[in-house]
Amino acid sequence: MIEKKDMDWPASLDEYQKLVIRMNTPRVVIDNAVCATATLVKVDSARKDGILLEAVQVLTDLDLSIKKAYISSDGRWFMDVFHVTDRYGEKLADERVISDIERSLGASDEAAVVSVGMDPLTTLELTGADRPGLLSEVFAVLSDLHCIVAEAKLWTHNGRIAALIFVKEEDSGLRIEDSEKIRRIEARLRNVVRGATTAVSSSAITASSGGTYVDRRLHQMMFADRDYERGNSGVSETSVSVQNWTERGYSIVNVQCRDRPKLLFDVICTLTDMEYVVFHGTIDTTGDRACQEFCIRHSDGSPISSEAERQRVIQCLQAAIDRRASEGLRLELCATNDRSGLLAEATRTFRENGLSVTRAEVSTKGDMALNMFYVTDAAGHPTDRKTIDAVIQRVGAGRLKIYEDRSNHTKHMRPNSAQEESSIASAGLLYLGSLVRKNLYNLGLIRSCSF
Repeated sequence: MIEKKDMDWPASLDEYQKLVIRMNTPRVVIDNAVCATATLVKVDSARKDGILLEAVQVLTDLDLSIKKAYISSDGRWFMDVFHVTDRYGEKLADERVISDIERSLGASDEAAVVSVGMDPLTTLELTGADRPGLLSEVFAVLSDLHCIVAEAKLWTHNGRIAALIFVKEEDSGLRIEDSEKIRRIEARLRNVVRGATTAVSSSAITASSGGTYVDRRLHQMMFADRDYERGNSGVSETSVSVQNWTERGYSIVNVQCRDRPKLLFDVICTLTDMEYVVFHGTIDTTGDRACQEFCIRHSDGSPISSEAERQRVIQCLQAAIDRRASEGLRLELCATNDRSGLLAEATRTFRENGLSVTRAEVSTKGDMALNMFYVTDAAGHPTDRKTIDAVIQRVGAGRLKIYEDRSNHTKHMRPNSAQEESSIASAGLLYLGSLVRKNLYNLGLIRSCSF
């Protein structure tokens, strides 16, 4: 068991100031002995707004999978237990990762959330209607205006697109300072994307320097674009139900779906940005299925009070989970030099061969360009091998490769909805009463979890 050591105090602090800092600094315990298959990360601290999201964000940014969790933050104290594994499904053995967890989760409010050792870039935020070939046209505009794409993330969902693109000047490699050039970029991108909204700013946070910060912004952009109201563009495996637990004044949110990386982050991020507070929760995974259940209230202390609000929560959570579901074949584009026009050239080849990009990540490390695309045909169906071979031949076999990630590829199998609804209805209310008691037992606050 590894526990965060007591801090070294500056000589200028008196005992009262030390007490205040102790009360507001999370206590972190990392335990590799209790569970045979996962490392336990226990966090307790004074409760504050957004603390659960901060904890999940830290673990997610360290590329850890949260297989189980017990959440309790009723009253004035926050206590969580996370069962985590590394990217290979193993317990944590890397002392650097353990140290990063201690330092990040155990930081006081005064500590910096993100430390980025890079020059600021110009940030482009883009939302609008999606269509085949759109990404190709966006990159062509940026290439024509002599902008280098250093980092980018793009999601599509329900016929809409959200993208965060980090660019710099082609000649100087610095952020774009010319206000006239920024206006030209905005105007041309609005012409490319129908119904587009664009925003330009300078930022030191990129897709590679704080992954969940970028992901949270993409969620916020699609939420503001109301993609959740546009109907599901495909068959979803996600089941979300919301019931009120009147006796305790909670609304109970139950999520059942295929497990995948960052699932818990997507759910907690959405609830937080919708101004709901999670007081208790349990997360469990069995095989490739995840079950998450939360006791929530609105930030004003009230449970969900209307059918319209209940439906909105269901729609928004389903959208948040489905946005990241990777549809299509994954292609990886690598090049030893991030030359101007590389992305425009590659995505133009996709468009000319009838491929549509459903999700993309662009990054550069030194002189290496690392880019990932999920592609389908123009109608959203799987691509045929002949088309992919033609694209690879055109772009270059040494640059473009197929990556078949079978664990993340959606197979569009609909669960038995009637059976699922019956199961939730019969078992859900029985489970609600034991939820809080089970959390307290797992946190070591009571001796029995019988109900």
